[in-house]
Amino acid sequence: MAVPHVLIFPLPLQGPVNCMLKLAELLCLHQEIHITFINTEYIHQRLMNYTDVVVRFAKYPNFKFVTVPDGLPEDNPRIGDQIRKIIEGVEKVSSPLFKEMVMTTNSAPTCLIVDGIFTFALPIAKEAKIPLLYFDTISPCSLWTYLALPKLIEDGEIPFKGNDLDVLVNGMPGMEGVMRRRDLPSFCRTPDVDIPIIKLVIKEGKHIVQAQGLIFNTFEALEGPILSQFRALCPNIYAIGPLHTQMKAKLSSQRLPNTPTSNSIWKEDMSCIDWLDKQPNKSVLFVSIGSLATMSKAQFFEFWYGLVNSNTRFLWVQRPGSIIGLEDDNNNVPMELVESTKERGCIISWAPQEEVLAHPSIGAFLTHTGWNSTLESIVEGVPMICWPYFVDQQVNSRYIGEVWKLGLDMKDVCDRITIERMVREVMDVKKIEFLERAKYMSDLAIASVGEGGSSYQDLDRLIEDIRLMRI
Repeated sequence: MAVPHVLIFPLPLQGPVNCMLKLAELLCLHQEIHITFINTEYIHQRLMNYTDVVVRFAKYPNFKFVTVPDGLPEDNPRIGDQIRKIIEGVEKVSSPLFKEMVMTTNSAPTCLIVDGIFTFALPIAKEAKIPLLYFDTISPCSLWTYLALPKLIEDGEIPFKGNDLDVLVNGMPGMEGVMRRRDLPSFCRTPDVDIPIIKLVIKEGKHIVQAQGLIFNTFEALEGPILSQFRALCPNIYAIGPLHTQMKAKLSSQRLPNTPTSNSIWKEDMSCIDWLDKQPNKSVLFVSIGSLATMSKAQFFEFWYGLVNSNTRFLWVQRPGSIIGLEDDNNNVPMELVESTKERGCIISWAPQEEVLAHPSIGAFLTHTGWNSTLESIVEGVPMICWPYFVDQQVNSRYIGEVWKLGLDMKDVCDRITIERMVREVMDVKKIEFLERAKYMSDLAIASVGEGGSSYQDLDRLIEDIRLMRI
């Protein structure tokens, strides 16, 4: 009987690659499962530049990397506004190579784990008669809004009539009374639904429910009601998150080294840990808008004034290229911002985020609410101030503020007065209340990956199902 062989293909962006590498390593711990992990050449080069990922996975004889081109020119920055081009490039250039790997008889995979946005995987899997599991690395609550799109369009909820973004949206089972127009994915704000991104998302919704199963980086206690909605469409749901915590728990249970690891495509500045070591407990606001989001120069200065005026210590990640137009104006920073930052701030280009959020001096996280960042914050019991950028982040920020009560939602606002007020509220006025709620959810997250927990059991079931998927 053939050895189980899993072919994993993530969307080539920081978040999905990080997430799927953690799943790959969890599967590698079961040595009878072989893994082939597909990276684009651009992503793989950056991983080799800034991490030990190749060395780390070399210790697993049952694992190998394969690289494919992404179809984009070398000088494409591959940040937020380029996602559609990245997906189109993969579909045009990478997917034929993916199909070739799937169809190769001498080393054909017995299971495919593919990002949910790659709709090309379904017909390939059907032709090859190989089981397909879609792994959507965004939150289930966000993905659920994707699946609701056809009905929202049919019911006339999208495009919006009028300019009031606070109107409640109906037609999404399990989300009644929660979602306003402004909380839907950013592409829902279009006046024309006949655009490529809407078509792509609707196509994704039709394809993912035809897979043999759906994998989610979440846990039952966080998103149980939405997971129940998904089970009505696709009974085989594996909620195995938070994956980074699941990974630590598995290494610990097997008495294997559990040192901090990185899957970052940006160079991490470790000096921030030394700076954090010198700050009082729960006194620092961590600020990061992730690996894709950008802000204008005007927004950047509103952020900076808001942070400084709040009188809070802050650690601020300013990723290269994330502030549009700043490089032309670097010498015109007002002196009061420079002086105040010297007193109680630290600015770096990229952070070892899991380590930062786990640091005892961190009191809150001003975040773009990408799903990995959200889960990392939940696990460490860190309240959030949400400034979502695009796509799924609008949904996440609504759930963080309104449903899970783990922070404040600052979407569609970027002025220094609001930033100062929200920082003070989370770091001072309601600090104890937010920390207690965050600690409660953190305990549930950690329990989910402990022996007998919901995510622990779903991972075991996933592994057992993969073992049985033999040609």
